[in-house]
Amino acid sequence: MNNQDPIADMLTRIRNATRVGRRFVQVPRSKICLGIAQVLKDEGYVEDYDSVDDEQQGQIRIKLKYATNGQKVIQTIDRTSKPGCRVYRSVKDLPSILNGMGICVISTSKGVMSDRRAREQNVGGELLCTIS
Repeated sequence: MNNQDPIADMLTRIRNATRVGRRFVQVPRSKICLGIAQVLKDEGYVEDYDSVDDEQQGQIRIKLKYATNGQKVIQTIDRTSKPGCRVYRSVKDLPSILNGMGICVISTSKGVMSDRRAREQNVGGELLCTIS
């Protein structure tokens, strides 16, 4: 599969898997997707992830997280910056998602991080996606 936007593909796979209640989802491995998976784990939106080697580029296996009553932890997951229309924000212009209940994933010069960490490190960057 030749996908032009691996981030949108990853988010769509996670969205679809949570919609049907899957425990795991696999996405093609790339540096940016590994960074997003790490942010999702650090912020408590997924339980864990690991890399799986295959004959092509490899996969990331993500263990999705659900509440004890079976409710989804990830309610919405949306792509902000797209290949045709990039969205950049300085640290003072970073949006607050649901008054701090959600996060933005940002690609900065210091790596992929949540909006909270970007504020701590005082860096802005490309707004990849929002999760709540």
